[in-house]
Parts: sequence; C-alpha cells; structure tokens
Amino acid sequence: MSVSEENVEQEPAAHQVSAFLERRREQIAQRWADAALFRTVFTVSRDEAVEAGRAVTAALAAVAATGRLDDLRAPGFEAVRDQLGRMAASRARTGIDSDGVAGEVAALREPVTELLRAEFPEPYAPEAQEAVLALTVLMGTLRLVVMETTVSAGEELIARQREQLHEVATPVIKLWESTVAVPLIGTLDSARSQVVMESLLDAIVAERARYAILDITGVPTVDSLVAQHLMKTVAAARLMGAECIVSGIRPAIAQTIVHLGIDLGTVLTRSSLEDALAYALSEQGVEIAPLRAAGAAADAGTR
Repeated sequence: MSVSEENVEQEPAAHQVSAFLERRREQIAQRWADAALFRTVFTVSRDEAVEAGRAVTAALAAVAATGRLDDLRAPGFEAVRDQLGRMAASRARTGIDSDGVAGEVAALREPVTELLRAEFPEPYAPEAQEAVLALTVLMGTLRLVVMETTVSAGEELIARQREQLHEVATPVIKLWESTVAVPLIGTLDSARSQVVMESLLDAIVAERARYAILDITGVPTVDSLVAQHLMKTVAAARLMGAECIVSGIRPAIAQTIVHLGIDLGTVLTRSSLEDALAYALSEQGVEIAPLRAAGAAADAGTR
C-alpha cells in the first residue's frame, strides 16, 4: 500500500514512520529474523526470532508516535529493553565485542529502509528522504539503547562474578566440633571483609561454633583498615557467642602492627593455624598426642 504525497505532506515524518512500522510490522519481523542479531540468538526456532522482531518493531512504532526519535528514555523502549539486553548479552557470550553488537544492530536499518522507500511513488523524493532520515535517527537511538543495556548488563554480571569470587575466596571450614576457620588469602578490602563477616557468622550459627579462627597467613599486608575489619569481625563473632582467634601473624606483619600503633590487645592471636586449632581444642578438653608418642604408648600397652 502506497502513501500519497498529499498524506506525506500532512503528517510529520516521525508520525509517518510510526504508521509505516505498524503497517509493515510482520514484513520487518520476517526480514529481521534472518539478520545476524536475531538469527544467532534464536537458534532453536525461527518463530521466536520473528516474534522478537515484532516486539521490537512495535516498540519503535510507539517511540516514533511520540516524536521522541532521539530519546533513549522514551517509554516505548521500556517494553523491549530487557529483551534487547539479553540478545546483546547472548551475542557477547559468543565472543562478539561491543563494536560487533553495535554493527549488528546498525545492520537492521537497511531492510527497513528499503521497505520504507517502497512506500513512496518516488523513493528519493524530498518527502521520502525526510521519512528515511527520521527512521535513521530512530534506528540510531535503538542502537544506543542496546549498547546502554549491554553495558549495564555487563556491569551487573561483573558485580555478580565479583561477589561470587569473594564467596569462593573466603570459605568457612569446620575443623572440629564447635570449631570453624576462615583461611584468608589476598587483599582484604571493605567488600570482601563484609563477605567474611557474614560467612563466618552464618557458620557460627549453623555449626554452633564456640571457636572461630581467622587465619591471615595468606594476607600479604596488614594496614589500619585491614586491622579495623578484623576487629569488627572479632567483635561480631563474640556477640554470637564464639571466641575468635586470629592466626598467621608473621614477624613482618607483627612489626607493621606495632609500627602503626594498632592495639590488638583484646584479640586472641596465634602465630599459626596449627597453634590456633591446638588452643581451641585444649579449651574444649581435647588432647592431641604426637603420632610417634601415641605409637610408643600403644606398643608399651601390648607388652
């Protein structure tokens, strides 16, 4: 169905584009289903790609109807923002960088432009050019929406991965009945310290632990901030009814703590995890005999 020059002159270009998108939604969706962005995401069923194309086309029509062709916050985009983000994220997982995704979104404009020009008796008349320009602006905004959503999704993914890494890097180990330990390795910043505290307190409750060992053998340096985090964790463990022991304080770290004037007088410390565990066991009335001594005692008993 062609649009007469009289109608084009009466309608703003944006509204003309909106009407065109509504009218040609199915054809556009069918063409987009074969485009790289849709074809490589919806690999199971082409119908899914077509349905996604219909949704995006409807969103673009809604945006064009408002005349806000260059507005990333136009309400029409909200309906497909999550879908576009998932599509872009899916492409990124296959190894396509942001420039590649942007190029695939830009490639969606050509088949739509061809359909739009076919609407006019003279495809390159001024009226047609105005409509094509409006469509170009709209598709450019779509590309920006996709990239913005992709960056946001990427930041969220990085945040989740960082949180998971913190959790993996701070395991809580049950060493004995009523005794748990957290072997810390690497830098202890504010975010990780919070994870350490939460994980330790959860373990104290779950294991009904009376003793909690924080082993800092793998922590390269201890400054005032790290010491403050340790003090808070010790205090929180005490509030949960567990005695907290800090182990793994090497000579260099001990000198640093003294040099900084950090007071750990209220914190029970041991030089190694072995010493800390031995203390916790002795407080519970558990005696550990050296293997050789235990073997000798057993031999004596058999004579």
